[in-house]
Amino acid sequence: MHRFYGLAARLRQSFGERVQKIPLDFGFTCPNRDGSISRKGCIFCSPQGSGSGLHSLSMSIPEQWAHWQEKLSKLYTAKLYLAYLQSYSNTYCSYEELKCALDQLNGLPGLAGLCIGTRPDCLDDEKLSLIKSLGLKETWLDLGLQSSNNATLDRINRGHTAEQFAEAVKMAHGHGLDVCAHLIAGLPGETAEDFIESVRFLNDLPIAGIKFHNLFVGKGTPLTKLYEAGEYTPIEQDEYISMLVEAISILRTDIVIHRLKADAVPGALIAPEWVRMKRTVLNEIEKTMKERGIWQGCARPDAPDEPPLWYSPTLST
Repeated sequence: MHRFYGLAARLRQSFGERVQKIPLDFGFTCPNRDGSISRKGCIFCSPQGSGSGLHSLSMSIPEQWAHWQEKLSKLYTAKLYLAYLQSYSNTYCSYEELKCALDQLNGLPGLAGLCIGTRPDCLDDEKLSLIKSLGLKETWLDLGLQSSNNATLDRINRGHTAEQFAEAVKMAHGHGLDVCAHLIAGLPGETAEDFIESVRFLNDLPIAGIKFHNLFVGKGTPLTKLYEAGEYTPIEQDEYISMLVEAISILRTDIVIHRLKADAVPGALIAPEWVRMKRTVLNEIEKTMKERGIWQGCARPDAPDEPPLWYSPTLST
């Protein structure tokens, strides 16, 4: 039984075969780092951001694409790929700069779709129209919310409000773009109920996907200082799984789950140790859902009697 609607299922239904993501680094920055909002960045973000760093090695976009294609071909049988503009905020630029960046995607072998990581305060109608005009079968706008609690957003130095996030989602939806919201469990000062409340907040918005993250302490992040001073304690594995399973149980059934767990870049993890055990944690999530009879949306008032058919990747569309 497939207990949630995963991205792998969505992509296989769309394309009839496996699709992999290729991270691309265009060298964009972030208003939360260049001084426009602050120079500190989010409390959990390292100075290098979350991307590959290949732009700093002067690798062109076609060279980055070929690099990852070669690596992924040794691990998977995929022939189709989503270009993932991952590093920093990839719409924090002028319209002309964004168009120049997106033009570099033309002709990349196996390109099937696009994921763009950015912030809700780095979007406008003109840029959204440009992204939509690419006409790709799968186009995702990855937007970080992290929490719907504005006090928390202040505490972690996000530099935007939950209301700004909601407006950005509605604007993107109006352009026919699928939004994948990012949410973090275990943020400083937050409880499990705060995390669940953020899921409820997202349920009421026209989002199409979600990435669940567990907060961890990474080298070079402001969170490291809090951790070393004894002012922050990461959540335990069992605590995260319990929070995640409850979140999935109230999540709308049409929302695609892109990620169940966050991973640290090799060599960057400080704590907690369980973050390293990806497969073990994913197995425990599956086991817990099965033992508790949980599947995505089962606790919602409008829940069907069993998991929807589209949770299965073998469903023909």
